[in-house]
Amino acid sequence: MANLSNRKVAILTEEGFEQVELTSPKEALEQAGATVHIISTKTGKIKAWDKDHWGIEVEVDKLLQDVSPDDYDALVLPGGVLNPDKLRQNKDAVAFASAFLDEGKPLAAICHGPQLLIETGLISGRKVTSYPSLQTDLKNAGAEWVDEEVVTDNGLVTSRTPEDLEAFNKKTIEEIGEGVHDVN
Repeated sequence: MANLSNRKVAILTEEGFEQVELTSPKEALEQAGATVHIISTKTGKIKAWDKDHWGIEVEVDKLLQDVSPDDYDALVLPGGVLNPDKLRQNKDAVAFASAFLDEGKPLAAICHGPQLLIETGLISGRKVTSYPSLQTDLKNAGAEWVDEEVVTDNGLVTSRTPEDLEAFNKKTIEEIGEGVHDVN
């Protein structure tokens, strides 16, 4: 496994993220040595969704308006239904994610997380997966959607559901270890 001791990773989220889709990648990244920041549009704590009810609260490390994509080596987007729907309507969140795609920095999105990527306008021609209900939206955005546990396309890592987290975390760590990818 890659040693990420010199890497900083942003997890961009809002209330309603799927609990395990934030906690599992965060733990895996920290075990690999990365510094991980929870970034959101509000201070204090934000609440998780845990399968069919509200879950834990996690502390926000940094406000979105106070950070730059230049501060981070990679971006992780957890799913949940509420979280990505809020983020995709926030122009700053869209711009933040767009910068990682533009620069070829590793970006990992799971479940409904790829919904934010649609708004960037930068996934046309990219191979992705997601929660099955997003496949038409992703295809309409020009992406090549496939039904696989983890898909990697030039540093863009996507997975379908919490059941794919082991493969998602492993591939995310690998891609962050490789660093910036050529997007041309």
